[in-house]
Amino acid sequence: MKKLIAIINVIAWSGFWAFGYLALTASDLTQQQITIASLLAGLGFVTGVVAYLKLSHGTPGVRHMTKIREEG
Repeated sequence: MKKLIAIINVIAWSGFWAFGYLALTASDLTQQQITIASLLAGLGFVTGVVAYLKLSHGTPGVRHMTKIREEG
C-alpha cells in the first residue's frame, strides 16, 4: 500500500510542476487553457500533499529515532 501511495505522490508532484510551469510560462495559450492548467496544477499539489502526509504519518519523528537507536 505504501508503494502505491508513493507512486501517486510522485505522479501528483510531477503534474503539479509540469502544469504549473505550463500555466505560468506559456505565452500562446488561451485563458481557458491557462485555467485548466492551473486547476490541474492545484489538483496535483493537493494530491501530493495528501499522499505525502499519508506516507509520513507512520514514521517516527526525529526525537523518537534517537530512542530507537539507543534501545537497539
